[in-house]
Amino acid sequence: MGPFFGRWHSRRAGKAGPSAFVIHWSGARPSLSAAAYTGIVDAQALTSAVARRPRAFVRVAGPDAEDYLQRMLSNDVAALGPGESCDALLLTPKARVLAPMRVVRRADDDFLLLTEPELGETLRDQLLRMRFAAKAEIELEEHTSMIVFGREVEGIPTEDYGKPAVEVLDAELEATVDNDTLEALRIQAGTPRFGKEIDDRVLPAEAGLVDRAVSLTKGCYPGQEPIARQHHRGKVNRTLRVLELRGLVEPEAEILLGDKPVGRVTSVADGLALGYVRVEVPDDAELRVAGVEARLH
Repeated sequence: MGPFFGRWHSRRAGKAGPSAFVIHWSGARPSLSAAAYTGIVDAQALTSAVARRPRAFVRVAGPDAEDYLQRMLSNDVAALGPGESCDALLLTPKARVLAPMRVVRRADDDFLLLTEPELGETLRDQLLRMRFAAKAEIELEEHTSMIVFGREVEGIPTEDYGKPAVEVLDAELEATVDNDTLEALRIQAGTPRFGKEIDDRVLPAEAGLVDRAVSLTKGCYPGQEPIARQHHRGKVNRTLRVLELRGLVEPEAEILLGDKPVGRVTSVADGLALGYVRVEVPDDAELRVAGVEARLH
């Protein structure tokens, strides 16, 4: 199969329609000095950069593919036209995340689900288990995925790294950004990853997933009732935050405000971390993580 470019559009949950995705580089945003917090990545350095992204791919195709995915996933995939994509979640009835994904509609009856590399079989098996009489083929596909920053190329839009970028499949591109830099960009952007920020302890709203991966107006799907109750209640006790650190810490380290535990770290890069922090913690709070000074970004 040749390069999987096409003309891709993006539709976010709750938004009124698709729009063409063209990269317009806007330069670096202000950041703290590298001497203090070395994990912050210079956006200017990503002009025309390319990174390899490990992925698993699940194809769902057939006359009932749209209806089946609409009943199973959290976002309004029926609203997608060919060449459009959106984020979505496969949830348990208690709204715990089984698999986050990007849904690409390749044709009226053909969808490609892009998920984390360790979740391909889980996603396929869960969809097969609940398929019953739905006329839809569900199978793994093999592709390669590259994240392309700062070029006007066509691909699948991604907001996971906080910079203008697209995801391109099956293209013969050479990576110019290493895995550590890509991970630092994800952390700096506050993007949750399955197995780190997303597990059975976390609700989608706590991870910031409702705005990007959930439709609050579509029909029923597994996990809808807990998400709707939480949405109408209007608040969560903790949210995912980016922290700037003055030293090295480990995931799962406790976040302290004075002597009071107020959260935990989930992912770490050099000088940066992601973690869940209680909502009452002030943005300018002086925090400590495993004896290391920290503050909210």
